[in-house]
Amino acid sequence: MKTRTAAFPFRKLSPNWKKNPRNNANGLYSEYTPAKAQPRRGFLCLFLHTLLWLWQANPILAAQAAAPLKIATWNMDWLLDATAPSSLTAPSDIPHRTASDFAKLAAYAQHLNADIIGFQEVDSLETAARIFPASTYQIFLTQDPIIQHTGLAVRRDLRITLNPDVTSLTIGSGAASHPLRSGLDATLYYGASKVRLLVVHLKTGCWDNPPTDRGHSCPILVQQFSALQRWVADRQKQREDFIIMGDFNRRMTRDDPFFGRLSHIAPLDLTTAGWASPCENGTYFIDHILLGGNSIDWKIPHSLHVLTYNRQETSTLSDHCAVSVKLLIPSSSQQ
Repeated sequence: MKTRTAAFPFRKLSPNWKKNPRNNANGLYSEYTPAKAQPRRGFLCLFLHTLLWLWQANPILAAQAAAPLKIATWNMDWLLDATAPSSLTAPSDIPHRTASDFAKLAAYAQHLNADIIGFQEVDSLETAARIFPASTYQIFLTQDPIIQHTGLAVRRDLRITLNPDVTSLTIGSGAASHPLRSGLDATLYYGASKVRLLVVHLKTGCWDNPPTDRGHSCPILVQQFSALQRWVADRQKQREDFIIMGDFNRRMTRDDPFFGRLSHIAPLDLTTAGWASPCENGTYFIDHILLGGNSIDWKIPHSLHVLTYNRQETSTLSDHCAVSVKLLIPSSSQQ
C-alpha cells in the first residue's frame, strides 16, 4: 500500500504526464503509453517501414519479432483471503474485497495479457490464482512467514526454475513497523537464453530523500539497496542477463543516488526513467522494471505501458497500476 505525497521537484518529465488516458471502446480498460512530443506522422511512417524492412532483411531480428515477451510488475495492494486465519494479523484499514472485486481484478489481469508478472502484497498461492488462473499461469511465492509476499505469475509454456529467496532484503526488519519482504529469485529459460528474474518490494517512506537522511525509512532502504548491489554484482560476475522488477517505493530517475548505487555495479536500463505514471490521474513511478546484461538490448522501444483503471470504476482494485515492457529475447545462441 502506498501513501500519496506531494510531488517532489525535479526536471520536467513530460508536458502531458497528467493527461487523461484514452479508454478503449468498451470503457473498461486503458493501457496507456507515456509519450513525449510525437514525431510528425510522415516521418513516423517512414521510420516504421524502414524498421520493418530491416527486420525482414535480418533473419535474427525477424525471428525475435515473432515472439516478444511482455514483462509486468503489479502491486496488488493487500490482496488476501479474508477468511484465512492469517488475515487476522492484517491492519484494519486495508482494502476489503468482495468476490466481484476479485473478478474485476482478474479481468484487468486478462486484459494486461502479460507473459511474466512480478507481483507484490499477496498472501497465498490460492489468492494469486484467483487473479492469474492456474490454467494459464504458473505461480510462485516467496517463503516468508508473513501475510505479504512477492511472487511471479509465468505463462505455462515458459520454462522457469526458482532460486533461493533473497532474504537479505529483510535486513532491518526489527526496526521496521511491518516485516520486510524477501525478493523472489527465478531463472527463465527461453530458447538458448537464460535470464535471472528478481521481484522486489522494498521499504516504503524514503521516496526521494538522500541516502544520508536518517529518517523516512531511508536507513532501511539503504541496507536493502546494498543487498541489491550484491545481487547485481553476482549477476555481473556470472555474466548473467537479468531483470529486477517490483515496488521499489522510490521515485527513481537516472540521477537518483539510490539508482546510481546499482548502475555503478553494472549498466542498467531504468525503463521508467524520464516518465511519470498516469496511474491515479498522475503520479511518479515507484514501480520499476530494471534491465541488465543483454536484456538492455532486448527491450522493444516505446513499449512501456501502464494499465490504468476506468475512471468510473467502483470496484476495490489496487492503489497501484500494472507497469509493463516488451522484450525480444533471442531464441538462438546469437545475441
